[in-house]
Amino acid sequence: MGAGDMEFSNINSGAISDAEKPQSYVVDADDVSPIEEVRLCVPTTDDPSMPVWTFRMWLLGILSCGLLSFLNQFFSYRTEPLVITQITVQIAVLPIGQFMAAALPKSQFRIPGFGDRKFSLNPGPFNKKEHVLIAIFANAGSAFGNGPAYAVGIVDIIKAFYRRNISFVAGWLLIITTQVLGYGWAGLLRKFVVEPAHMWWPGTLIQVSLFRALHEKEEKRFTRAKFFLIALICSFSWYVVPGYLFPTITSISWVCWAFTNSVTANQLGSGMTGLGFGALTLDWSAVSSYLGSPLMTPFFAIMNIFVGYFLIIYLVLPIAYWKYDLFGARKFPIFSSDLFTSQGQNYDITAIVNNNFELDIPAYELQGRINLSMFFALTYGFGFATIAATLTHVGFFYGREVYEKFRASYQSKDDVHTRLMRRYKDIPSWWFYVLLAVTFAASLVLCIVLKKEVQMPWWGLVFACILAFVFTLPISIITATTNQTPGLNVITEYVMGIIYPGRPIANVCFKVYGYMSMAQAISFLSDFKLGHYMKIPPRSMFIVQAMGTIIAGTINIAVAWWLLTTVENICNPALLPDNSPWTCPNDRVFFDASVIWGLVGPRRIFGVLGNYGSLNWFFLGGALGPFLVWLLHKAFPKQSWIPLINLPVLLGATGAMPPATPLNYNAWIIIGTIFNFFVFRYRKAWWQRYNYILSAALDAGVAFMAVVLYFCLGMEQVSIDWWGTAGDHCNLSTCPTAKGIQIDGCPLY
Repeated sequence: MGAGDMEFSNINSGAISDAEKPQSYVVDADDVSPIEEVRLCVPTTDDPSMPVWTFRMWLLGILSCGLLSFLNQFFSYRTEPLVITQITVQIAVLPIGQFMAAALPKSQFRIPGFGDRKFSLNPGPFNKKEHVLIAIFANAGSAFGNGPAYAVGIVDIIKAFYRRNISFVAGWLLIITTQVLGYGWAGLLRKFVVEPAHMWWPGTLIQVSLFRALHEKEEKRFTRAKFFLIALICSFSWYVVPGYLFPTITSISWVCWAFTNSVTANQLGSGMTGLGFGALTLDWSAVSSYLGSPLMTPFFAIMNIFVGYFLIIYLVLPIAYWKYDLFGARKFPIFSSDLFTSQGQNYDITAIVNNNFELDIPAYELQGRINLSMFFALTYGFGFATIAATLTHVGFFYGREVYEKFRASYQSKDDVHTRLMRRYKDIPSWWFYVLLAVTFAASLVLCIVLKKEVQMPWWGLVFACILAFVFTLPISIITATTNQTPGLNVITEYVMGIIYPGRPIANVCFKVYGYMSMAQAISFLSDFKLGHYMKIPPRSMFIVQAMGTIIAGTINIAVAWWLLTTVENICNPALLPDNSPWTCPNDRVFFDASVIWGLVGPRRIFGVLGNYGSLNWFFLGGALGPFLVWLLHKAFPKQSWIPLINLPVLLGATGAMPPATPLNYNAWIIIGTIFNFFVFRYRKAWWQRYNYILSAALDAGVAFMAVVLYFCLGMEQVSIDWWGTAGDHCNLSTCPTAKGIQIDGCPLY
């Protein structure tokens, strides 16, 4: 039996014949990867007889994909939108898979139509390859760590913010095509950025290490599974307090409580709508929302984010607001992602949208220019700087390395991992060509037949695809060698906003097809590299990724449709009760972006017709910053601290704001420092054994209790009303401080 035939046999059956009993393929001692980190983490052995397409893999994979896509979409509308990633499933399914291996019958049977091939529900011990494929399924369910599919945001803003209609079919096509289009780019580029040894994808090594650790035999009585179960029960039980009984402890803004009548104290102290000075939380969802679990982030990265966050929020923002009153900042709240008129009132966006879902110029001129809070304006400025700084930082500090590794990938021979993967049948190129052609055709149908719903013309789709294809290869190379992924979403918004202004949905559709399909391609390629390191048959990876993407996208749109049509006033905080979690902070930012870049257009915000043209200088500042650091490093090469100045990280530290708030950052930094500095340094054995397990258990416990609370109490509209359910009690934090600006509920200066 050849290697290719062995793959087919093991994939399609759960049985292992005597001829197929595991025999690891071991390489010579000098036959190693040229990348040291890969040599330390990735084993140079493979057991091609391991069954892959087992009943356990299909059952647990599809269930985990469905569960994560449901939970992440459900949570995306909440004030603290917890993202449950594949690591939770990676840890949780291990004891379940081991239980199934012990409990399911091992008897073999035949299925009509499959000849003499035998099948079994239980082909043997639960193995690493099954586990990896289940994790790939789960990764699709969490949109590769992003939560729900990005394109769902378009459906959300049309229905919940613009109060217009989009059909379910158009929404489903939009979500599926943008995801699968990225898969097509990934397939075309797989030979360039997955197989070469120098394209090593540093982020995948964490997953490889975790898989190896989980499948080591445990000798201690207090196993990881027991720890996970106990932590899960504790997290599940506790979340009923911040999730229902006492929501105020989600944001303990004690400065506001001490100075309830002071606007300045409220602005300083509110964790949700202020600078969060001293704000704390006892709610895990507030800790891990937006930034992910702090237990998963290395301490040096936490410190980089802390420095950037502190400088921007506690130095630059207060000076710009209180000292210089930039852009008339004191007419508006200090910390807000809303849009305002020149007199500090909320901008009535629906009033400037005509019947064709385009900008109504006379209505816009009547209401006046759009104004941003000081925080929101600085967010865009630092966002511009981060984009430019990322490109120049990678160019100056990693450019030669990227070029040399890319060139070496063609000049050097295959490494051990690529040779081991030659045992398995490769994915035919025509699979990707067909997939790309079908997806592009479906996207054209969406843009031509359903153009009234998505606004984007066919040439916009073609332009977006060209943009995505051109950028996917260089950015994949950067990610594969430096673990940094430049974010180009603002560029796509800016370009389409200039070319095709006045059409908000066309702009966000262009962004999704141009930028997000590229981001999806990079995520797919990262998963392919994980499969490469773990020796997963390529065709198995293809089918699992494709199925997981379609299942997850379908569940995403179904859950979105259900909530958007059943939760009254969803995404409208002004009409929701004080303690309602359905405030949609992510969609609010997405909506604001559609207004700024699409409806009104960059010329009327950041151009000569707007108030914020000076923010474009941040592009130049961001581009020059890394060059100056590089020159400093060349002038003083012995100063080892100079190359540690990572301007993209420092400038982009607050990139999650909005919708993230200072409360999220405060809690994330504190918890991350405790576990990844103090525990890691002084209790390293405990950290190594239980740190990731604890993170997964906390996420899972909160997620399950939140769903239980909604189905048992939320849908029945059973609520309690007392001081502890009335928000963070910083009622004056959103007030302006300029003279003569009158806002309901705020003092007049």
